[in-house]
Amino acid sequence: MRRIQQPGTGTPERIQWVECSGRAFSLTLTAGVPLLEAVRSGFAAEGFASGVVRLDGLRLAPFAYVMPALSKTPEYAAFYSDTYRPEGGARLEVGAMTFGQRDGAPFFHAHALWAEGDGRRSGGHILPDETTVAETITLQAVGLDGAAFTAEPDSETHFKLFGPVSAASGGAGAGRFFALRVKPNVDFCGALEAFCAERGIREAVVHGGVGSTIGARFTDGGVVENFATEVAITEGRIAPGVSGFEAAIDVALVDYSGALASGRLVRGDNPVLMTFELVLEAR
Repeated sequence: MRRIQQPGTGTPERIQWVECSGRAFSLTLTAGVPLLEAVRSGFAAEGFASGVVRLDGLRLAPFAYVMPALSKTPEYAAFYSDTYRPEGGARLEVGAMTFGQRDGAPFFHAHALWAEGDGRRSGGHILPDETTVAETITLQAVGLDGAAFTAEPDSETHFKLFGPVSAASGGAGAGRFFALRVKPNVDFCGALEAFCAERGIREAVVHGGVGSTIGARFTDGGVVENFATEVAITEGRIAPGVSGFEAAIDVALVDYSGALASGRLVRGDNPVLMTFELVLEAR
């Protein structure tokens, strides 16, 4: 399996996880409000401080983003590009967001593909501090009760990364949910399949899903060779199949050359590059 050597030392446990409850809700983002504040206030109104959001159809202006890039130093296995600020903003075609805390304040991690004002299609990592909602829209979100995504320094990648931690339960959720972070050089689909099998989860739906893979291999034969990507899950489910649990994970991504790709990940052949955060809902 493809592998990228990280600059630091990892832990034996390759999935960081917290079991919690949760609830799906409709998140309305108001035009003219900074995206981070719009998300924070929408989650707070439902009694949540962390969760995930599907971003399809969201229009942003002003809008700032970065793409994956090669690292100029050995301190990181890959890095970010310079910041882009497209004139006229962009409308997201597909995208996913993890919402939580960084340095004691609300923060998010979001990847998407979009069309810019001049029609150019691109994708990447949305910058929270320079992006504003351009049109009021209602999106689908899932709030977490008893867990929260918190950005902490990661000794393996040398980045400050979102991972789930236990949090006080406010009673706003129900059901059986898991907040997860899958770590580098682990097959993504295989990790989710094993996680469900080990916990007696017969079927699970993926909510959110923001991370990176070492290139990509798709079930339709499509291949992304460039190793540094920014990925958003567009749909995902883990369910019994011919060979036990089988993950069907559809993604959209941009690689460090700016090329866009989408499709269903091949099971057993798509290792994580830096990190992958998501929420699993047991059904």
